Amino acid sequence: MVVQNSADAGDMRAGVQLEPFLHQVGGHMSVMKYDEHTVCKPLISREQRFYESLPLAMKQFTPQYKGTITVHLWKDSTGHLSLVANPVKESREPFKVSTESAAMAIWQTLQQTTGSSGSACALAQWPHAQLARSPKESPAKALLRSETHLNTPASSLAEDANGNQVERKSFNPWGLHCHQAHLTRLCSEYPENKRHRFLLLENVVSQYTHPCILDLKMGTRQHGDDASEEKKARHMRKCAQSTSACLGVRICGMQVYQTDKKYFLCKDKYYGRKLSVEGFRQALYQFLHNGSHLRRELLEPILQQLRALLSVIRSQSSYRFYSSSLLIIYDGQEPPERAPGSPHPQEAPQAAHGSSPSGLTKVDVRMIDFAHTTYKGSWNEHTTYDGPDPGYIFGLENLIRILQDIQEGE
Repeated sequence: MVVQNSADAGDMRAGVQLEPFLHQVGGHMSVMKYDEHTVCKPLISREQRFYESLPLAMKQFTPQYKGTITVHLWKDSTGHLSLVANPVKESREPFKVSTESAAMAIWQTLQQTTGSSGSACALAQWPHAQLARSPKESPAKALLRSETHLNTPASSLAEDANGNQVERKSFNPWGLHCHQAHLTRLCSEYPENKRHRFLLLENVVSQYTHPCILDLKMGTRQHGDDASEEKKARHMRKCAQSTSACLGVRICGMQVYQTDKKYFLCKDKYYGRKLSVEGFRQALYQFLHNGSHLRRELLEPILQQLRALLSVIRSQSSYRFYSSSLLIIYDGQEPPERAPGSPHPQEAPQAAHGSSPSGLTKVDVRMIDFAHTTYKGSWNEHTTYDGPDPGYIFGLENLIRILQDIQEGE
């Protein structure tokens, strides 16, 4: 959606209305969609510096960094709040509203049910999340309770702001939850015309029809060197009570396309925190299962990329990727030749960014979230480390071992 930038009188540039990113499966910071191939997130200086000094060997395992943009809160004539970015390139397009945006249609429908703020109550009322909850439990917590399977239809019709029907694809409610929390904070803490800086990053799922995404929190330690004692204790407790301590990895969220029912099965970070080692293994199996059969052809390309990443991490001395995540991505829509019962072609080594020769399965393995990453030479660091990140390596080794066990049928 393009909107007139009304914050500056006389400024005739058009602004890009950011859309909620409907394939955000984990994290707490809102990720927004800038365009089809680009997402953005609130800028954190440490993360920006990491992307700007990224080791060459790591570039194939991280989203492409596309710079920064300025963003501000904008309220339309109906009182709906949204975030508008000054475009990277100046645009003189007139005011217009896209009727093709499923994300904005969903978000505006949510806002219409509860007023301009788009309360979390709207999420609980949305068709995919009609959950029973206790009187003391907030709607947002009810929505995100780990015991519940958050199921959404693969496609259905929703109305945009003009009453036009648009098709909406299945989506994960976690992104809307994060977007609402971020808007609420901005509304309460900053004036409407306040400018905010956002990072622009590659949308690593844009090429997938039904992106199946696993978000893994890597390492045995999650707090940064700058964490307060209270925050440090909280993160240490989360690690000790989850698979982070014994495996060096835990699930932070996932969505898996179920071909038999035509929806995404979604799991959140609360689900991931409760898993035992065996539960973690079963969750990995579920991530590779489309409701009809296990996608065995995915295992070898995923393992090849994880082994390549392990080699890269082992070569990065002084880096500590505290609280960063690892995404594993594949397409839930199988190619015609990969239909159930058909033979799977022999897999070949994957190229950078998960690309593969024609006819072979494509997967992506990407590191994200570097707000607490530290390394020798990074600005204003009080602590430097020797050697590669042992916690991250421990997690990768265990992840590879468990996937190998699944591959071997154990």
